[in-house]
Amino acid sequence: MNIVCKTGRVVGGILCGGYGKRLWPLTNAIPKVLLEISDGYTILDRQLNQLKNIGVKDVYLLAGYLHEKIRERYGEEWKELRIHYFVEEEPGGTLYAINNLLRNVETDFYLIMNGDIVTDINLLRMLKNVDENTVSMAITRLKSPYGIVNISENKITGFEEKPELPYYINAGIYVISKKLRDRFLTFQRGDVEKLVFPVLAKEGFLKYYFEKDTLWYSVDSHKDLEVVRKEFLNREDMPWGYVKTIVLTEKYMVRKVYVMEDFSTPTYVHREKDESIHVVSGNGKIFLDGKEIQVKEGDVVRILPGQKHSISASENLVLMEYSTPHLNDRVEVK
Repeated sequence: MNIVCKTGRVVGGILCGGYGKRLWPLTNAIPKVLLEISDGYTILDRQLNQLKNIGVKDVYLLAGYLHEKIRERYGEEWKELRIHYFVEEEPGGTLYAINNLLRNVETDFYLIMNGDIVTDINLLRMLKNVDENTVSMAITRLKSPYGIVNISENKITGFEEKPELPYYINAGIYVISKKLRDRFLTFQRGDVEKLVFPVLAKEGFLKYYFEKDTLWYSVDSHKDLEVVRKEFLNREDMPWGYVKTIVLTEKYMVRKVYVMEDFSTPTYVHREKDESIHVVSGNGKIFLDGKEIQVKEGDVVRILPGQKHSISASENLVLMEYSTPHLNDRVEVK
């Protein structure tokens, strides 16, 4: 274990024991967490990387169905993460799985994720906001599964394709403090969403964490998986965020770049690529040949071939990069 939170030690836990019945026949032979969202890149690969990138050293996989397939892929160590397993012999609900971790591992905070979510929520930022007297739950805006019809009097005035609704849902990420774990251990089996969270909310011990306009999907069906795979086309996840190619032609390239708050890219230099960076949202700094440039929404910075540069985010930073078409013209400067 190591300290990644200002208030104490943190271990990670991932709920990965479900049957994934709505994803059959894909989940006949492998558990849901091993479904690929891009070539060779599974849902669990991504979650483990997210925990590693914020400094977590020990991750506990709360497994059940086809747990041997998970162990076969990750073993006891994966990319410098120490991997541990708590296996349910028969399903006991999400609370039973979480309690396996709370009961058997001593730490200050437990960062627990549902094993079927794919999200860009900044876990480090979430940890910065925890305290020992409450349980933190990440929430996200509810999206309508259908397009909606706008009406006025007796006429249809327009249509909206699957808009966000004025409601929030559980995003499947929790930070539980050691001080409150006994509230979970009071119960033996069942779902934490039904047995514990409503009580904590009523008594004022449950607080929320929310990030606006952040990618979040729960992979519950074939359609969900198709949507996520489409999102991850031409996308490369990085320890600090991601880069996604939007347009690539013989003449130019457009990429979306996301840098999470409190993270920085390495220092790069391009041999031939000439690029302009447009800040879509957020705040941060661009370091360009030793010069520090503060950037905010609407700013544009040009980076010429041969210029050393890196990007640091003081707030989740979304950028659009417009450049000459040199996709792999990026050399990291040590």
